[in-house]
Amino acid sequence: MRKRWLARLDGVPLSTKLVACTLVLLMVGTFGISLTIRQLVSSYLVQKTDAQLRDQAQLVYSNVDLLSRKDENENVGPNEYFMQWRDSKTNVIIRTPLVPVLRNSVVSEPVLPANGSMGDVQYDKPFTASAKVRELNPSAKADKRTMQVAQAPWRMLALEGRERGPDGSSTVKMTVYIGVSMADQIDIISTLTQYSIFVSIIIVLLGAVVATLIIQRTLLPLKRIEKTAAKIAAGDLSQRVPTAPENTEVGSLAASLNAMLARIESSFREQQETTEKMKQFVSDASHELRTPLATIHGYSELYHMQRDLPGALERADESIDHIEASSQRMTVLVEDLLSLARLDEGRGIDMTQQVNLAQQLKDAVDDLHALDNNRVIRRGRLELNAKDGNKPAHLVFREGEFSDITLTGDGSRLRQVITNIVGNIHRYTPSDSPVEVGLAILPASISPESLQRMPSNPQSLRYFLEAVEVGQSMHMGMNYAVFSFMDHGPGVPADRQSQIFERFYTADPSRARQKGGTGLGMSIAQSVVRAHHGFIDATTTTNGGGLTLTVILPLGPVEPDVPAVSANSDAKNGGKSGKQARQGKSGKSGRQGKAKASNRQGKWSRRDRSKANQNKVNPDSDNRSET
Repeated sequence: MRKRWLARLDGVPLSTKLVACTLVLLMVGTFGISLTIRQLVSSYLVQKTDAQLRDQAQLVYSNVDLLSRKDENENVGPNEYFMQWRDSKTNVIIRTPLVPVLRNSVVSEPVLPANGSMGDVQYDKPFTASAKVRELNPSAKADKRTMQVAQAPWRMLALEGRERGPDGSSTVKMTVYIGVSMADQIDIISTLTQYSIFVSIIIVLLGAVVATLIIQRTLLPLKRIEKTAAKIAAGDLSQRVPTAPENTEVGSLAASLNAMLARIESSFREQQETTEKMKQFVSDASHELRTPLATIHGYSELYHMQRDLPGALERADESIDHIEASSQRMTVLVEDLLSLARLDEGRGIDMTQQVNLAQQLKDAVDDLHALDNNRVIRRGRLELNAKDGNKPAHLVFREGEFSDITLTGDGSRLRQVITNIVGNIHRYTPSDSPVEVGLAILPASISPESLQRMPSNPQSLRYFLEAVEVGQSMHMGMNYAVFSFMDHGPGVPADRQSQIFERFYTADPSRARQKGGTGLGMSIAQSVVRAHHGFIDATTTTNGGGLTLTVILPLGPVEPDVPAVSANSDAKNGGKSGKQARQGKSGKSGRQGKAKASNRQGKWSRRDRSKANQNKVNPDSDNRSET
């Protein structure tokens, strides 16, 4: 039965439960208040009646003759008191001088102890006695109100009647019972009870209406959450719960649910994208492997068909050459796939080597010269042009020698990144088109972890350059090695530039691979750069068109500027040299800067950015290009 009752209770809507609980609390509260007030008022009236009996007993006793005569003459007098005298020794009734007579000759008397006995009555201690009603004129019918007053109990008080003797001493001669009807008190209590019940009913009904409105209004966001959840369950993951002030329970729940829904939607889309990429990857890999396999299979059959014909040896050599070329293509493809798989698993990379980035770029320039003798290749440094009006911040190229930059990473993998970029330039641009290779160290107010997570698109590059503006103005953050390869070939459409880092991407829909390559070079480059907590992006070359590939790799925290130490401070420090003092402060400041830089996520105020814009001077060299 208990489980069944709880099951039914759980099936009741929450709003109904809240309204029912509110009504129960209101009824209990109003009943308790009404009962308490009734008891307090009743006790107060009884105490007031007792005080009235004590205060006016002597006055009534002194005027008993007057009150009794007036009673007899008028039948219905103003007397409200009952008085009876009894002998103090025998308790025998001596006289009952005062008996109130109500309308229609109705007499109400208290029920006192039997004649000759005091019972439990004590002197000067009030007590309540029931009433006995008699009619002096039976023919006169008393109304209901009169009978209710006559049947009301009496509040009685027993007093000692004393008389003074000739010697001045007082002796007890009789017991005086004096009392007054409690009809008025009962009437007041009855009226108060009726008013309390009436007011309680109004309060409960009004409370039910107000509670219903407030609870429905309060639970309205929950209804919206329910509807939103239903839409999400139907497949619309873009739905969000309506917001509310977060200092409320519903607002906090809505904020948490929206954060959870955004995470779920992002994860679902990432899963969909991963699934689509996996399907596309399997399709592309199958297509890439099918072509050399079909070639091997076709030339093998051709060899078997022609081996008995004249000249079979020459044709066999040709078939074997085609089979060998196809097998080599398959080998390169499988090796690239294996490299990508190892990079995805975090294997196949050694991050403990000291890599001279400038030397690797010099070797890449020499390799490109060897591949294309007629190509003009310029090398130099990159500088930041700050944001100017509607023109965003961008990098500019200035011809010169590479800066000597050494970083910690995998030298062979970084060389593979540069080689893949050089191979793309050689493969997809005219041999006489110029190329610029730039290198620079730029401080930026963004952590390597945030940089690593950014997608490879122009928006991410602009965000990094804004962080560079802040880093240069504040002299804090992380130092990054930035190098770019700027060609002036046919380029890639802006809407497809981010796709060149996808696996097996090719601008040729026929996938003929007439220019060679497996379509995995840029994917491998992106994986290697991200393994170094870096960033790679493709944009359109500003001057002359073409494609610019920019690689960003973290170096270390920015060392803040330390003011020179004065000679006086050297003397106070016991003869320490200014160089030693600067080294100590620099080390401490470097550690603090590193700690601060690790906590920064690249979010800076507009004031800092504007300050950086004011401090940055645009280079105006004639021999430069912008990316």
